Amino acid sequence: MGSKPIMGFPATSQDDYQLNVTRILQHAARSFGRQEVVSIKLDGSRSRFTYAQTYGRVKRLANALTTIGAGLGDRIGVLDWNDHRHLEAYYGIPGIGAVLLLLNIRLTPADLAYVVNHAETKFILVDETLIPLAEAIAGQCPTVKGFVILTDKKLSEINTKLSPIYHYETLLNEAKEEIEWPNLDERSAYGACYTTGTTGRPKGVYYSHRNVCLHAMSIGTNAEMTSRDCYYQLVPMFHALGWGTPHAAFIIGVKYVLPGMYNIMDLGSLAEPLVSEGVTVSAGAPALFMPMLEYIRNLDKKPDLTGARFLSGASEPSLTLMKDYFNLTGAEIVHAYGATETTPLVTINKIKPWLEKELSDVEKWDLKRKQGYPVVGLDVKIVDHTEKEVPHDGKSPGEILIRGPWITGSYYNAPGSETQFTKDGYWRSGDAGTMDAEGYIKITDRVKDLIKSGGEWISSVDMENETMAHPAVMEAAVAGVAHPKWEERPVVLAVIRPEHKGKVTKEDIVAHLAKKFAKWQLPDEVVFVDAIPKTSVGKFDKKVIRAQYKDIYL
Repeated sequence: MGSKPIMGFPATSQDDYQLNVTRILQHAARSFGRQEVVSIKLDGSRSRFTYAQTYGRVKRLANALTTIGAGLGDRIGVLDWNDHRHLEAYYGIPGIGAVLLLLNIRLTPADLAYVVNHAETKFILVDETLIPLAEAIAGQCPTVKGFVILTDKKLSEINTKLSPIYHYETLLNEAKEEIEWPNLDERSAYGACYTTGTTGRPKGVYYSHRNVCLHAMSIGTNAEMTSRDCYYQLVPMFHALGWGTPHAAFIIGVKYVLPGMYNIMDLGSLAEPLVSEGVTVSAGAPALFMPMLEYIRNLDKKPDLTGARFLSGASEPSLTLMKDYFNLTGAEIVHAYGATETTPLVTINKIKPWLEKELSDVEKWDLKRKQGYPVVGLDVKIVDHTEKEVPHDGKSPGEILIRGPWITGSYYNAPGSETQFTKDGYWRSGDAGTMDAEGYIKITDRVKDLIKSGGEWISSVDMENETMAHPAVMEAAVAGVAHPKWEERPVVLAVIRPEHKGKVTKEDIVAHLAKKFAKWQLPDEVVFVDAIPKTSVGKFDKKVIRAQYKDIYL
């Protein structure tokens, strides 16, 4: 399948009809014009636009961008929260043939400036609350010709050193709504995200229009969304194209809710729209779902979210988290897997009908802990160190390799990164895992995060999940650090629930782990912390953890 394609008998299909995101938006406005986009502001008030109104604003944005000098192939950055203007940029920028550069607002100024310069960015759209971040990099970014301020305020009320600046709403008000969209080649770059790994500089993944359209159809289908659903965009829109749901939503015609700017210290309040807007589908990292669950747990009346599906990725949701959501609200946490390089959907975990009949409740919950089976359209295999595919027995580990129409085939202008791809076109994920006879994949760890102790391997992910199964533990991370005798030993960082603080000991955690782990695998150190270091996309930052605790056994 990875070899050069051969031509069979000629078809009569219109195969030169180009897939691009403009067609998605045209479809949404035509077929679901009265459907609603809800954008929540910091003060709690909400903007509401129909799909038809959104399309009108997108057309005005496209014309406005052309007026200020943006055009085919230009990279246009966006520094914004999940709000309606960000959504409009998702369609308006690529619609004119420019490239939507999604800028991670949680990067350091040094890394952010690197991304802007590496992409040779021409304009940046920036939310007024993020102006200080833009100002911190502006002097280091010579290719940037101007900044468009995203705000409800008048431009005269904005205090900034950025120059030149444009006012988003004024640009839209002065622009025409009539537009003739270019017939873009579907292989043109739609947009770009830069990886935020814990080693090296960010690397650019440039998604094609074809890639985005095919992925959107896949994630919408696999999430089983219909126009009767309400989708809540929790995943940051700067991360892996918001997991493709800003496109899938418009294909399917769902009510679409954007949380806007939120307080990182009050993530629990993100749960409020679940009830007030009637959310039935969402997606996000466990780092978001956990505080939302605590918010729900403290409500006098627990919401009935029966039938709601919350896709969870970035890191593995614990069994406790999945069970608590289901028992408290009726909502189901659905495990999925992917990466920036995969747009991101690779697998999804739904229990097959025959397994529903065959498995006990305990076995079903155990199955839900897996990352799921590969979605149609992708080739996924697990190989050992010799590149030989491992048996599908649920036990034999190896590295996960992926290829397909929405998987990156290279990194943009990144010499030396070729080793992350095989000769037959697979991307090396860096994730270690197994596959069972039913095709379900289980991530055992990042290859680099496996802990080698005394010549044997310990899975940090398994130990994290078991630690979080303790009723007193809200969150836990495990990393391998240097040991003078055993090469590496695990250290556990645990965040204790407020009601259990001072009542649980390190020995209690080790005794709990001893039920599932061999004595030699048990951690010698358990550290209680208020918060665990995380990357900009909500994953545990093992590099920082290893650095902070590198001397704990020395």
